Amino acid sequence: MKDFLFTIAMWLVSLFLMMGVVKMFPAEAEKASYYSYEFGGRKTANGEIFNPAELTAAHKTLPFGTKVKVTNVDNGKSVIVRINDRGPFIKGRSIDLSYAAAEKIEMVEKGVAEVEIVVLSA
Repeated sequence: MKDFLFTIAMWLVSLFLMMGVVKMFPAEAEKASYYSYEFGGRKTANGEIFNPAELTAAHKTLPFGTKVKVTNVDNGKSVIVRINDRGPFIKGRSIDLSYAAAEKIEMVEKGVAEVEIVVLSA
C-alpha cells in the first residue's frame, strides 16, 4: 500500500510541475517592453505580418511558435503569448510583447515592467 501511495504522490507532483502549478525553480524577474502600433503591418522574423492586436512576442532565443506565460510582477496579471519575432535588442530586456499583450498585464503606461516568463510549450 505504501508503494502505491508513493507512486500516486510522485505522479501528482510530476503532473503539477508540468502544469506549472508547482515550480521546482522559481522564475526570476526579467524586464519586458512592448511594440507600439507603429510596427503594425511589418514583417516579423518568422515572416508573419505583425499585428499589435494579437497576443504575440519577440524573444532572442526561444523557438518560433513557443507559448510562454508572462506575469507582471507588480500586479500579478498574466498573459499567454506566442513567440513570432526576435528581440528585444535593448540591454537588460528579455521579451517584447505585442500591444494587446502589454494591455492584458497592464504595463502600457509604464512602458517597461518586471515580469516572470514561464515556457508552456515549444
